[in-house]
Amino acid sequence: MGLSILPSMARFPLWLKVLILSVFALQTGVLWAHSIPEIPVRGSFNSDGQAEISIEINPRNWDATPSEAPSLEYKTFLTMTPAQKQELIRRSQEYINRSIEFTFEPLGRVQPDFTFDFIAEDSKPLKAPEDAVVVVGRWKTKIPAGLTGWKVKSMPNHKVSVLFLNAVNGEPHERFAVLFPGETSFTLDLTSLTNTKPVVATEGSIAAQGGKSQRWEVFNSFLKAGYLHVLPEGLDHILFVLGLFLLSRSWKPVLTQVTAFTLAHSLTLGLAASGLVRVPASIVEPVIALSIAAVALENIFRPRYTPWRLLIVFVFGSIHGLGFAAGLVEKPIPHDGFWVALTGFNLGVEGAQLSVIALAFILTFWMRDEAKYRKWVVIPGSVMIAITGLWWAVERILNGGA
Repeated sequence: MGLSILPSMARFPLWLKVLILSVFALQTGVLWAHSIPEIPVRGSFNSDGQAEISIEINPRNWDATPSEAPSLEYKTFLTMTPAQKQELIRRSQEYINRSIEFTFEPLGRVQPDFTFDFIAEDSKPLKAPEDAVVVVGRWKTKIPAGLTGWKVKSMPNHKVSVLFLNAVNGEPHERFAVLFPGETSFTLDLTSLTNTKPVVATEGSIAAQGGKSQRWEVFNSFLKAGYLHVLPEGLDHILFVLGLFLLSRSWKPVLTQVTAFTLAHSLTLGLAASGLVRVPASIVEPVIALSIAAVALENIFRPRYTPWRLLIVFVFGSIHGLGFAAGLVEKPIPHDGFWVALTGFNLGVEGAQLSVIALAFILTFWMRDEAKYRKWVVIPGSVMIAITGLWWAVERILNGGA
């Protein structure tokens, strides 16, 4: 079954269209949406020269479509044989070898000798049956005299961003980097941490101790993180924006809706990121899913732009802001760069939303006949979005917002 069935459905009643499209959506896997887990690479360095490099790999990441692949839950992991668990470790090592390049300067590229174990996401111990299992690799070493810096590169042959994090003498370093495939991190200066201090540090490296974060680097990292949180990871936010677009292609409805959505989620994003507002994911995530279904159903049954629509968008936008905050607060925000980080992340989100709208315009501008556009694009598209939102709502309620 494919999209070629849609024109033949013109004479079908709406309920039958919904049924057929829901079956199609289930077959194509569109109803299964997960954010793509980043790959945290953590360097921990001490003044006595001791160091540990660690990396976390979610088995979803080596799937052909990480955003659609389910996580390996702890209850399933417990039923696996030792050989199956060893295979997870083997595949993780293989994935690391082709996805991440580790470099100590001036030594060059190194291959950490990782010891592997299994943990939950966010470096937590595995406890609950539904915990997502992550493979963690740790390499303890000693920084030899003469090393000047440490950096990583996210190789171009994978689909996941790398999060470059460091700690010095037990304190998290204020600088971090979000690396898209093909990008290289900044160089962390190690000259103050080796037994015999080298004469000259690597040019352009970032001091391991002291100093304030550079605002442009913080802004740029969070700008990319915000964009990535929507494209490609935030399928629920993408569908909501498409739902706004499908009401009308005229500039005024699109502009006013996007403006209301932006103002609303910017407000709650700031409040949530600063800790002034806390709403559990078990509430936020199902409501986000229901908001997707609501705007899509309104496109079908109330296809007119009204002030009521604007109010709905603003209310739902405030809920989406709480969802965006989850993607912001999980990043290490520098103490002196909160507002810079918040601004960069928010602009990244806006850039991704505008990209979605621009792509929607490009794909539909050729269809000038508004009646045909509504028949072949708005109605089928809104039906599929509504079904997806309702499915996610049920799924998230049952899973406690996960």
